[in-house]
Amino acid sequence: MKSIVSNVQFDTVAREWRCKWESEEALVGAQTSLEAVLEKVKAVAGVKDIQRVVCGGCKDFKIIVSLDEATFGAWEEQTFAPEADFLSSIKAIDGISTVETQTYTLMSLM
Repeated sequence: MKSIVSNVQFDTVAREWRCKWESEEALVGAQTSLEAVLEKVKAVAGVKDIQRVVCGGCKDFKIIVSLDEATFGAWEEQTFAPEADFLSSIKAIDGISTVETQTYTLMSLM
């Protein structure tokens, strides 16, 4: 198992795609864009989970793709495909802003 420091271990690396949505139409568009690439994301080797987070208060739309730590590097080498397609699709939606990505580690504590 990998560790960041001696007592912070992880077994999962996640890639997050996120944006802000300003209207119901923009949220519908973001979901439609996700549905257009979802099967490709599911087919990525090592995928453990795909989660969608939507906050109606702060207007967040987030997709979290979690992979085994051992397989994450291969997806990174493929520039997280189909990330570019998804991001360009949501950037074209009226009412979508602050399109960002982030990579981080996860570790279940249960």
